[in-house]
Amino acid sequence: MTHPATIAMCGKGGVGKTTTAALIVKTLAERRDRRILAIDADPAVGLSYALGLTVSKTVDDIRNRLVDKILHDQVGDRVDTLHMLDYEIFDAMVEHSGFSLLAIGRPEGDGCYCEVNNLLKDIIETLSADFDLIIIDGEAGIEQINRRVMKTVDHLILVSDASRKSIHVAKTIEDVARKNNAVDYKRISLLLNRIRRAPEAHLAASRTDLALLGWLPEDRQVREYDLEGKSFLGFPQDAPAAEGIRHLIEPILAL
Repeated sequence: MTHPATIAMCGKGGVGKTTTAALIVKTLAERRDRRILAIDADPAVGLSYALGLTVSKTVDDIRNRLVDKILHDQVGDRVDTLHMLDYEIFDAMVEHSGFSLLAIGRPEGDGCYCEVNNLLKDIIETLSADFDLIIIDGEAGIEQINRRVMKTVDHLILVSDASRKSIHVAKTIEDVARKNNAVDYKRISLLLNRIRRAPEAHLAASRTDLALLGWLPEDRQVREYDLEGKSFLGFPQDAPAAEGIRHLIEPILAL
């Protein structure tokens, strides 16, 4: 089985992580040189919304139905269960021009069903082998990526604005990743967002020892798209944020 490059994006809420992930997916999809799987791992299903895609089924919908069947003694043998889950997750993928999207959703059942979670993770990783690149939009922390999505990621990108608080959160996420083995990763870097001028980015980067991937400019059109709920798949290519993403693509792929 081949192993696609996997990029996970995390960061403090409100720093533009999901919008940045959406613009990365859009830019990579337009290049058409890689098979891309976008995974919306935020329970709020923000990436799906930012891309203007309707999700009718999430991985947690599948999980919760399976847990319910287990509780009511309605499951078949392991082979039948694996075939059923494989089909269900494949069916949950939303296909779009240049990429596919899978939403994880929000778990509703009580209790820990580790075996179920592990089965789902194994199937997600098996299906992921059909892609060259996986972009995961996670929550602020990273623990749920390991618990509910994938066991390992190649590149962990921490998105932050220039504020001390956001930089501190990014550093805390890195500390948790390193000390608690919350997720296995090869590299980790900081991506600064909503930067007004280069000196602001340099000052923010000087406040941490995180490796700086780059920075994206503040862009009023991003704010307009957010306020109006427009799909970022239609975001103008000549906008400052779009140009910034294009400059970052090669460093991201080369991490």
